Amino acid sequence: MNSAIRAAVRYGISEGMEVYGIECGYRGLINGYITRMDNRSVSGIIQKGGTILKTDRCPEFKEIEYQQKAVDVLAAYGIEGVIVIGGDGSFRGIQDMKTNFGYPFVGVPGTIDNDLAYTDFTLGFDTAVNTVLWAVNNLRDTMTSHERVCIVEVMGRKCGDIAIYGALAGGAEIMLVPEVQVDIAAISKKIIQNKIKGKKSDIIMLAEGVCDAEVLREELKKRTSISLRTVKLGHIQRGGTPTMADRVLGAKFAARAVDLLKQDKGGRVVGIKNNKIFDMEVGQALNTPRKLNKELYELVNKLSQ
Repeated sequence: MNSAIRAAVRYGISEGMEVYGIECGYRGLINGYITRMDNRSVSGIIQKGGTILKTDRCPEFKEIEYQQKAVDVLAAYGIEGVIVIGGDGSFRGIQDMKTNFGYPFVGVPGTIDNDLAYTDFTLGFDTAVNTVLWAVNNLRDTMTSHERVCIVEVMGRKCGDIAIYGALAGGAEIMLVPEVQVDIAAISKKIIQNKIKGKKSDIIMLAEGVCDAEVLREELKKRTSISLRTVKLGHIQRGGTPTMADRVLGAKFAARAVDLLKQDKGGRVVGIKNNKIFDMEVGQALNTPRKLNKELYELVNKLSQ
């Protein structure tokens, strides 16, 4: 997100705009947590995870009363357009501001789960997966030494992309995602077969939306005597130094968002498809059905034999 903030500020200024930062998301907007920003305001932030503007949940922003307060605050500051970095909930705020007030908000997709279907990738996803790979690389060493199976629980309540990409890049033997029903018998059979083949360790990549890692461990213990361990990566995945891919993507997304505001094209969101930056109407983006990447899912299974 900091890469996108940096780019939005500097690109906007280069285009002759005045730029303001709104802290704590929609809650900060309602309460007027707004500061004028210049090039120096975003110096030295591109390598930092998270967001210097901070974030907060604001369920009351769904109500038109609070949306009106936001419009009043923006008018008081003379702000003519807003770039929102976030996920599904943030984008619904963009849609409401367009529908109810015609106010130009533009969205940049920022969520580590990669669960916005209209775009191939969201900000933070690549960094999160690389954090998973760092953990798997370290876990593989100790699991091999002790000849154990390790269940690695990663984020992803409804979307299994972190697990899929993490399993593919990390060489996991088994992968479980919320989009596919779990077959405990098949998992147990594969663990036993891998042991017979001479494998010294197995990594099971588990998306949190499937079940808790300890629940899976207890189920597998009923069917195999092989030593099992669990690791929950949790919020470790949400921070850390951003990867090159996320930094570049953030800059490209922000530049397109600024261009859209300059052209008075609010109510739109930016994305990337087939390695090209594009934009579309926010309602269309929110209504794009999310589908499992079957090609990658099947590739993981074939390579894990």
